[in-house]
Amino acid sequence: MPREREFGCYIHIPFCKKICSYCDFCKVFYEEGLVDEYLDELDREIKNSYNGEVIDTLYIGGGTPSALTKNQLGYLFSIIEQNLNLKKDIEYTVECNFDSVDKDKLDLMKKHGVNRISFGLESINNENLEKLDRLTDKKKAKEIVAYCKKIGLKNINLDLMYAIPGETIEVLKKDLKFVKELDPTHISTYSLIIEEHTRLSINKTHYIDENLDREMYDTIINTFKDYDHYEISNFAKKKNYRSKHNLKYWNNKEYYAYGLGSAGYEGKVRYQHTKSINKYLDGDYMMENGIEILSDKEKIEYEVLLNLRTKDGIDLREFEKKYKSRLDNHYNYKKLIDENLLIEEDRHVFIPENLWYISNSVIVRLLEEEVNGE
Repeated sequence: MPREREFGCYIHIPFCKKICSYCDFCKVFYEEGLVDEYLDELDREIKNSYNGEVIDTLYIGGGTPSALTKNQLGYLFSIIEQNLNLKKDIEYTVECNFDSVDKDKLDLMKKHGVNRISFGLESINNENLEKLDRLTDKKKAKEIVAYCKKIGLKNINLDLMYAIPGETIEVLKKDLKFVKELDPTHISTYSLIIEEHTRLSINKTHYIDENLDREMYDTIINTFKDYDHYEISNFAKKKNYRSKHNLKYWNNKEYYAYGLGSAGYEGKVRYQHTKSINKYLDGDYMMENGIEILSDKEKIEYEVLLNLRTKDGIDLREFEKKYKSRLDNHYNYKKLIDENLLIEEDRHVFIPENLWYISNSVIVRLLEEEVNGE
């Protein structure tokens, strides 16, 4: 009997009660009536486009999903349960902010099968938080994380941001110490990117010195050396706590996407939803020119640049099985091995961890080594 296809699924909840200065994700100020309309439309979209595949990872991101009321969250979970074929041992993640989540909402999530929570901590330093327009109360963060563990929501990710203008190594170390004290099963760390049209960009904020950025990255790696550093920015307490959903992205697997501004990948198609709330509510879901039909060459290129973000890199056996062709038929990766930019070991090709900070440069170099200009 053939195995059913398994897909990931991402659902975007764009609503926020406060807009952070660095955020370029698709977001809308929270209005109760608007959220209700949005959830109705989300229900229609899923009903009209889901084809029944088994969903083995589900990620509800934002925005701020925890900004929804308890009743709205309950409606969202019922939409999911009525429409999607969820695998029994699914990884089911919801993004939350400490300032908008409470024990009742966490109880509701647990009741509906959520088994992984991702908290946007970012920093505990007041100056950092002011620059980011974030609210984080240390006492509440401790209480909420402890409550999650108490009710069995033990798979907890914390997001941490660094390289914030004015930040020092000493400030970063205090943030890292607090994260360690909370003892999460997963940590995601991100160097601040100043995106166009964000408040930081409008205010002409400058990046910190590149040498300091590198020192901060190395400090983070050293602090979490007892974790599994399985992707450039991600650390798992144990291998089984790696984010299965994010590994869908990095392993170039298929995943549905629903909701404003979300991006999905099905078959040979990558697609991007509109960022206009009015268009979305009118049932006009896709961004103009937001559908990309991939050639075999483009699929392979995505495979390479995504896989190489991870500790495991490109699985040569999996690559041959997937594309009926060897990697060296497409890229002269042996040349980069000779230059000590890549390692080949146990039928995997990967970037050594000491070069992860410049991984983008390594990936560009590999893509330049196309065989016969394929």
